[in-house]
Amino acid sequence: MTKRGLRKGLTSYGDEGFSLFLRKAFIKAMGYSDDALDRPIVGITDTYSDYNPCHGNVPQLVEAVKRGVMLAGAMPMAFPTISIHESFSHPTSMYLRNLMAMDTEEMIRAQPMDAVVIIGGCDKTLPAQIMAAASVDLPTIVVPVGPMVVGHHKGEVLGACTDCRRYWAAHRAGQIDEAEMLVVEGRLAPSVGTCMVMGTASTMACITEVLGLSLPMAATIPAPHAERIRIAEASGRRAAAMAVEDGPRPSDLLTPAAFRNAQVVLQAIGGSTNGLIHLTAIAGRTPHAIDMAEFDQLGRDVPVLIDLKPSGQHYMEHFHHAGGVPKLMRELGDHLDLDARSVAGGTLREIVAAAEEVPGQDAIRSPANPIKPEGAMAVLHGNLAPRGAVIKHSAATARLLQHEGRAVVFESVEDMTERVDDPDLDVEPDDVLVLRNAGPIGAPGMPEAGYLPIPKKLGRAGVKDMVRISDARMSGTAFGTIVLHIAPESAAGGPLGLVRTGDRIRLDVAGRRIDLLVDEAELERRRAAAPPRQRPDWAARGYARLLHDTITQADEGCDFDFMRGVSNDQAFVEQVPAVDGTDK
Repeated sequence: MTKRGLRKGLTSYGDEGFSLFLRKAFIKAMGYSDDALDRPIVGITDTYSDYNPCHGNVPQLVEAVKRGVMLAGAMPMAFPTISIHESFSHPTSMYLRNLMAMDTEEMIRAQPMDAVVIIGGCDKTLPAQIMAAASVDLPTIVVPVGPMVVGHHKGEVLGACTDCRRYWAAHRAGQIDEAEMLVVEGRLAPSVGTCMVMGTASTMACITEVLGLSLPMAATIPAPHAERIRIAEASGRRAAAMAVEDGPRPSDLLTPAAFRNAQVVLQAIGGSTNGLIHLTAIAGRTPHAIDMAEFDQLGRDVPVLIDLKPSGQHYMEHFHHAGGVPKLMRELGDHLDLDARSVAGGTLREIVAAAEEVPGQDAIRSPANPIKPEGAMAVLHGNLAPRGAVIKHSAATARLLQHEGRAVVFESVEDMTERVDDPDLDVEPDDVLVLRNAGPIGAPGMPEAGYLPIPKKLGRAGVKDMVRISDARMSGTAFGTIVLHIAPESAAGGPLGLVRTGDRIRLDVAGRRIDLLVDEAELERRRAAAPPRQRPDWAARGYARLLHDTITQADEGCDFDFMRGVSNDQAFVEQVPAVDGTDK
């Protein structure tokens, strides 16, 4: 018989009866009754931190989830995991994503629970938590923290962080002074919650909903709204039922159809390029995989329908009041497999049938009147990106999507920081800015440094965009003609490491190409002259060494190679390979 509640996953003392007795004795110190302790248990992850303003409403959400669980007759047990905030994580939040995934997975495994409610939001938290949930395969429901409400400045609506980048670019160009920037700084993020544009947090919340892992409308409700509290309570109720019914589990929901649906929505919302990395990592925790060629084809077939910054003009609260993800799925129609299941208990077809029709709304377009005729992203290949690269062409400058220019190379983020604003930098508007050693290994952690700044002397001359390429990432809130995620990265021996200032580079988005116009013989000479790769000093020990030695490239989701495709049943029976004492 399957063990449930407090009897599940007993601590190993060699005597199960004593283990249960000791567990109950200690938990009764919290004041719980035998009735409470005999109920099914719903675990609730707690990602709150004073360093995480995006998650500022988590304590309220935890209490609402607990209320829903108890109203349904189960026992809620909240527990903490590490909390990652995009702008408070050194060297980058992506460096810590896999650590959070491991933390969440092990805490779900280690503690007794029959279902789990995941609460997260800021960019890397939902991906990390869902990666963990897919590996554990316990009945799971996700409650995103929700987006901020919009800010205002001089009669203009503001959104973090697309507008923070726009204002910063204007400040660098000398158009806005320090005093006004200080005022803007206090108005860009007027409430708790995640960025209210289609950045990574909003992208992942939408993907989570279309994957069927959260209740309808959970992606878009603004963080401060009472409706966000109510959906947390409803999620607690649903989790209690899932604890009793033992499902659905992530393996029931994360099917090939669900992953294809998520890719369709990622294209249709003008989603963050980060979303593709995270979706690839989540799929890698299952028997399935993301096919980059299929994703690119979907981008040709699926238009951008959501009019949100940075691809459009609106903000997440407008998307929500227009009908949210259910209304978007209705507009997408046959592009989706609506027979895919949802944690709500039915299929996406039932959710779409109940979608609200809002007269006069223009945040969710129809396929007959799209924001962009093609999807948000394209996958590029070529001699610079043998395993692929990504461009968010929905947020790019149209005239630069076919471009040839001279490379201006920065060896690292630090090199770029030191030289990009040098008035003596040899750079012209038609040049191609190249940043390398900014990938998963090279940076480390693949920072959001792909949004290379326009050199000050060009910005002050009126240049607003240039072709920029790197093995780094870019925030979903950013915009520009920017090629990212070049794989393999330069620090792993990729050809980006062979580029020299003055080389010609050709970008052909229509042809899905990014090429270095240098003959192969010369590239071979450069490759042969390159110094051998060695483990850097920063990776000498601990988590840094684990990341350096085992992280995969962007086209594989940047997960640790030993974490992919491990099911709950396999987790403790895998044979450990012999250690030969050699360094990787």
